[in-house]
Amino acid sequence: MKITHITSALVALSIGAAASAVAQRAAKTTTQHAQMSHSSHASTTPTATKTTFKGLAAKLGTTPEALETAYTTAKQANPKLTRGQFVAANVLAKNLGDKNSAITTQAILDGLQSGKSIGQTLQGLGMGAADADKAVDAANKEIRAANRAKPASVKPDSTK
Repeated sequence: MKITHITSALVALSIGAAASAVAQRAAKTTTQHAQMSHSSHASTTPTATKTTFKGLAAKLGTTPEALETAYTTAKQANPKLTRGQFVAANVLAKNLGDKNSAITTQAILDGLQSGKSIGQTLQGLGMGAADADKAVDAANKEIRAANRAKPASVKPDSTK
């Protein structure tokens, strides 16, 4: 009878130790995976960013580097800001700024930082709801077209 109890206790301890070891390995693997994905994401972001802004930069009359710098600055001010929101704010400001001087990239970014959507921000800047929706739709269409378009290749200067 004593041997049965001792054997049962040893089996229970073995199972508990094995389960604990598996749990520790799983936690360690998850931690390593999270660290790996974070570091690999950070290393690919600058390259992905610059290529993303190429078509848009031409449309906005600026450089991909200038947009990248502006996005980095805006992202520091509002960590929740997405690349899509930043791009839309720039396109909307370019499209609507002539008709309404209150609509600027910074005004749209400020509205987003306060928790409003782009549509709500545009309405707060004096647009009607239907006009804001149309403007956002048109901007999204332009952004998709700019992303599909290949930027004009720069020919080397033959005078050098």
